[in-house]
Amino acid sequence: MNSVVIKYLLKNFLKSFLTLVLIIFCFGVILNLFEEIEFFKNMDVSILKPLILTTLFVPSLVIKLLPFIIFVSSMWYMIKVRNNNDLLILKIYGFSNIKIFYILAFTSFLLGWIVLTLVSPITSSMVKYYEITKSQHARDIDHLVTFNKNGLWIKETIKNGDRIISSENIEGTVLKDVIIFEFKDDYKLERKIFSKKVDITSNNWILNDVIIFKYSGGIFEKETFVSQEITSIYNYEKITSLFSNSDTISFFDLIINYQNLLNKGYNNQFLDRSYHTMLSLPFFLFLMTAIAAILTMHTQRKSDNLRFIILGLIISVLIYYFKDLSIALGKTDRIPLILSVWAPVIALSLFTFIGVLQINEK
Repeated sequence: MNSVVIKYLLKNFLKSFLTLVLIIFCFGVILNLFEEIEFFKNMDVSILKPLILTTLFVPSLVIKLLPFIIFVSSMWYMIKVRNNNDLLILKIYGFSNIKIFYILAFTSFLLGWIVLTLVSPITSSMVKYYEITKSQHARDIDHLVTFNKNGLWIKETIKNGDRIISSENIEGTVLKDVIIFEFKDDYKLERKIFSKKVDITSNNWILNDVIIFKYSGGIFEKETFVSQEITSIYNYEKITSLFSNSDTISFFDLIINYQNLLNKGYNNQFLDRSYHTMLSLPFFLFLMTAIAAILTMHTQRKSDNLRFIILGLIISVLIYYFKDLSIALGKTDRIPLILSVWAPVIALSLFTFIGVLQINEK
């Protein structure tokens, strides 16, 4: 009998969860589709292109919203069970509040690991394809930064022309083996600059061991300098922020290819934060389900669903801003970065522990 009841609980719980995931996915597709159509409106592409790109992008958005999806679906399910008197029937079969709580919470915990190990590698590949495809159609962009197997490439508009910068590697705030091409508005090469090391800490780049070939009188004249300075719209912080898209990195990538990601120019703080954020997902899903159970199982009386909907929205917003605040404190070194990721989990765990003791007495 216990296995039948547990199967009944899990079936309906997962049904509520998947229904809400589908609703969020559909809303995401509708909203993002308008953005993609706007992007491609002046390009000769079919409607299938923005639709395909939207379908590739939205799953990663759903994963970001997963803690709040599990919270709302848990509340929805628990309210339905209580108002239908199913909760009372479950107690007759020996299922206490605490037992029901653990079944649902541990199911959410397992869902988190399934997402990390099975879904995350798929969605990260989808987002990579999404970004590559969009970058191929972004030819009218004046400023572009990309990193591939040939190193770092930067395109930017300067006075009376364009500048293209390539670097074989980046170590800290220094670009290694840099070549800079400066073109006039008519796309004629004006200068070609070679530098062994370029310090990009600020927007005033410091070039060391510099060789400049300048076009003059139909020939290129060579000049050598110990150091030179150029002004760019980019600096180290801005360049690294452009590669701070954790959606393109799966949980397995962070475990297996951590050093390779560092060599590609990813910031180690960003990688550490992404790793711990992903690792905290199963615990977050467990706690969000726990909070939903605590709020709905504290009484057997039927209640107005609207009140719980409003309460759920308020709690979701508060948790969201608490997470954001904690991460911001970590980024500004007010608290350790790893602690900033786990602080919301720790705080919610304390609240959950107290709440579980209360519902266990019901």
